Amino acid sequence: MDLEVNGSPTAAPAEGEETAAAYIRERLGLTGTKTACGTGVCGACTVLVDGSPTVSCLLPVDRLAGRSVTTVEGLGGAHPVQRAFAAHDGLQCGYCTPGFVVEAAAFTDAWRAEHGDVRPDRDAIADALAGHLCRCGAYEGIFAAVAAACAGEFDDEPGQDPPRADALDKVTGRARFTVDRAPQGCWTGVIVRSTAAHARVRSVDAGGARTQAGPGTAPVLVDLLGADRTVRYAGQPIAAVAAPTKAEARAAAEAVRVDYEMLPAALDPATALEPDAPVVYPTRAERRAAPTYAEGVALPSSWNGNLRGPFTLGWRGGTAMKRLHAAQRTGDPRLVTREYTTSAQLHTALEPHACVADWDDGRLTLHVSTQAVSETADAVAERWGLPRERVRVVTEYVGGGFGAKGTVSTETVAAVELSRLAGAPVRVVLTRAEELTDAGYRPGTRTRVALLADGRGDLAAMSVDSHGYGGVSYGSMTAVLAALMYGRTPRRTRDYDVVTHHPPGSPFRGPGGPPMAFALEQAVDEMAERLGEDPLSLRRRWDGNTRRAALYERVAVLPLWTGRPRGERTGRFRRGVGLAASNWLFIVSPRSRVELVVSGGVIVVRSATQDIGTGIRTVLRDVVAERLGAPAGVLRVEIGDSTSVHGAGATGSRSTNSMGPAAAEAADALRSALRERSDRVPAQGPVPEIALKEALAAAEGVRVVGGRSLDRWERMSSLLAGGGDMAMGRGLIGGVHVVEVEVDTLLGRVHPTRCWAGIAAGRIYAEQLARNQCEGAVVQGVGYALSEGRREDPATGTVLTANMEDYRIPGLGDVPETEVYFHEEGFEHVPGGGVGLGEVSTVGVAAALANAVHDATGWRPTALPIRPDRLLEGLR
Repeated sequence: MDLEVNGSPTAAPAEGEETAAAYIRERLGLTGTKTACGTGVCGACTVLVDGSPTVSCLLPVDRLAGRSVTTVEGLGGAHPVQRAFAAHDGLQCGYCTPGFVVEAAAFTDAWRAEHGDVRPDRDAIADALAGHLCRCGAYEGIFAAVAAACAGEFDDEPGQDPPRADALDKVTGRARFTVDRAPQGCWTGVIVRSTAAHARVRSVDAGGARTQAGPGTAPVLVDLLGADRTVRYAGQPIAAVAAPTKAEARAAAEAVRVDYEMLPAALDPATALEPDAPVVYPTRAERRAAPTYAEGVALPSSWNGNLRGPFTLGWRGGTAMKRLHAAQRTGDPRLVTREYTTSAQLHTALEPHACVADWDDGRLTLHVSTQAVSETADAVAERWGLPRERVRVVTEYVGGGFGAKGTVSTETVAAVELSRLAGAPVRVVLTRAEELTDAGYRPGTRTRVALLADGRGDLAAMSVDSHGYGGVSYGSMTAVLAALMYGRTPRRTRDYDVVTHHPPGSPFRGPGGPPMAFALEQAVDEMAERLGEDPLSLRRRWDGNTRRAALYERVAVLPLWTGRPRGERTGRFRRGVGLAASNWLFIVSPRSRVELVVSGGVIVVRSATQDIGTGIRTVLRDVVAERLGAPAGVLRVEIGDSTSVHGAGATGSRSTNSMGPAAAEAADALRSALRERSDRVPAQGPVPEIALKEALAAAEGVRVVGGRSLDRWERMSSLLAGGGDMAMGRGLIGGVHVVEVEVDTLLGRVHPTRCWAGIAAGRIYAEQLARNQCEGAVVQGVGYALSEGRREDPATGTVLTANMEDYRIPGLGDVPETEVYFHEEGFEHVPGGGVGLGEVSTVGVAAALANAVHDATGWRPTALPIRPDRLLEGLR
């Protein structure tokens, strides 16, 4: 029986082939249908089968015979839901968007047939879309979009363009991600991973795969282990194979045999510090080669067995410790000491790590899911000894990253080496289990805080000691971030790492910040209790940051704060409100450039930066349009290609504050070039439409380049960082979060109901997109606080939370209604007037939520996630 797809008849697939999702994507080329979890949990692969939303990753392909299938492409782009998602910015990276749109379209049609043009409430929408996950956390926009579509507000074409430049490509499924790339003749690569936590590899039997370059279709194998032949965690890459088809590649991987000499493993951080524990890195050379999860350069420290550190930072640290020790001896009630622990948080980007590599006549072309196009091209050229101009890295769309895709990682190394052997393009895409095992994570921590107040209630001393648990990696900077909070009171902070035989961590949105705030901000709240003072009042007295002071003023009149419950709460369901302050470093990219080229009467805006959902395409378009006073329609933005000028990486909250000023400088340069060709172009202000068209016609082929100028402070910090593409700017970015929760004391569940997020990051370039990003940060912070935690087998080190059923990220029904407030003053000294907000917007969320739980119940959470069993035990 024939199959109908998007209204057209298609030959039904044969029995025994793969899933419906694989057939739709690979045989029919309808790549708008995404695969992410593979287990029907995330909803990204949703299509309509005979009008009913269906997860196609679980549906056997032979079940499609005689059915009618509609994919996101089949909605045509004119469905009210697609228009609403674009207008309300119900998306970020866009990888999950097609699945959401298909499900929401079916819900909207059914709702309107039953209820008419009536807006459904939040709960109804959350129930309808419960099978869908957005790791970027664009839920507020999704709620608004679905409600508006149901109310009939988007039955006609909107009168204005959507706020996000690439919104229409994402809501229609036209946006192509790295995993959607499979060029003609492309082979499939598969990584062979260690089953042992610690072993020496005696030999690797290739199982018939060839290890030398040459013609043929036999599978090829490359070694990924390195010279010391040692594996240090279960799941570590040992080799990679490739073959012309996916089935052949899997068979080739299964045929590989690894002979291990098993070695004892340090799998528990506590026992890893015992004198007879197996040492992860016995030699200095091995320690130098160890991976780091720090963003930028890791803090310098010494090693002692499996312990690295401490790195100590503070001010009058000796005085601080004398005061704290004296207070401890006398039992001073104004001394607060407590220890806090956090679990590993996995990035869980819905588009897995992926690379398509193609060696061709001495040139290497890579399609990579990366957060750093320019830096990846530089690193690849250096690693494989190629001239930079012979390396091309292309990243058109990135399905999330959050810090895990900032370096050249295994899938890229494997794809490049396999392509060279195979003499064909090779595509390597991590499975979801691989993604959740060996693609990085925010390391777990153990942090001890001590605060002392004097007789006036002022902060007299602080100490913070933190141990990071990043498996075989190091790079803790949890304690050092605490040194930047609450003025210049005497303080000592110390960061340690305990290395174990577990997979390595990597930077994750505000590295070190959320665990620091979880510990420090709860300690501050506890001090307020000891002093009998309002937690907001205490922070306003202690905190000398002028930007956060403005946020505190807003909180002081915020109904969520002023109307919070007071006194002891009773009954099964108890409400509480908590707040937390946070900060983050202001980082810029000194090498950032934007080029403008006049081509065919259009201004082409180009840079080798990338958009991981934060909206840099939109920022570049809007900055150039505003600076020239030109309509956006005369601009075309082209990013994600390393053949263009250097673009900032999407790490360290540095993209917008680096690329925006570079685009403005380029626009000024183009205005000057146009004025040379037409005296009708004004020296400033909007360029009249007719004058612009004439000037562009006369300027065909003109190219100008703009960069981001650095002040003296930034130039000095760039030199201190080794001349790379990260420099420190003046001033700290500020944040304050207020969270309301409802605690079910019978079942131990915590439900966050409302959140206010105050962000002090200077000028906001694209308000709706920035608001979306801050709302998503709250979602990720809620997951960190309540549900996300990696689990391993204590005997083997195998990661057990290797699917999205067991590793649970928040859905629409798990998140609070969020309001975002921007304080746009305080960074007038910065080119462009604005700094980054992607990281500060998540730092304080878990801390504010934990303080809200304490406010509701009187129990102080000291471990993340706040699981029901922990809460119930604490209430006993």
